[in-house]
Amino acid sequence: MALALFDLDDTLISGNCETDWFHFLITQGHYDGSTFDEDIAEFDRQYEAGGGDITDYMHFVLAPLKSQSMEVLHEWRNAWFDESGRSMISQRARDQVQQHRAAGDTLVIISASNRFIVEPFAVEFGVDHFMASVPEIIDNRFTGVFEPPACFAEGKITHLERWLGSGAASLNGSYFYSDSRNDVPLLEMVEYPVAVNADAFLANLANERGWPHIDLR
Repeated sequence: MALALFDLDDTLISGNCETDWFHFLITQGHYDGSTFDEDIAEFDRQYEAGGGDITDYMHFVLAPLKSQSMEVLHEWRNAWFDESGRSMISQRARDQVQQHRAAGDTLVIISASNRFIVEPFAVEFGVDHFMASVPEIIDNRFTGVFEPPACFAEGKITHLERWLGSGAASLNGSYFYSDSRNDVPLLEMVEYPVAVNADAFLANLANERGWPHIDLR
């Protein structure tokens, strides 16, 4: 039984779940999105270049969570996922996950996006284990900050090693599917790295190292 790790954004789903969530909030009148497209475009440019400040980004995407009660946020999330989130999943992605499930592998989604938004995708895929950036909650309310480290770049390794330390699994025979140069540190740790819809940097690296490069869109 091997460990099959999957990035979420632009890997198991087409697009970025947090960006899609924001667009839903804006169209529903729940969030003032007057500068959103400019703000997120700048974060995307930094991310694609392999840089940027993950703390600033996390505070930005968590801001809407602190404005409402947990009950209201769950209602909004359910409406978003039914309206838009589920449609971000392709049949190819479902089939790839099912292939590992049929082989008896341990399935894990590991994403830099925040846990509140990643969770419904894990449920939809039937994946019991998922790791994501963790929003801080005090008195059953989101505070707008996160519990470091973010599950991003080397931070993914920290989250994974904590989980592996519980004896849940090992990296023997492991797979990791990702689209991003930021996930190279973790891709280099597993036995079977797989580039998915890869950015230019990762596509070139995969070609140099003979890693498979697949399309799940």
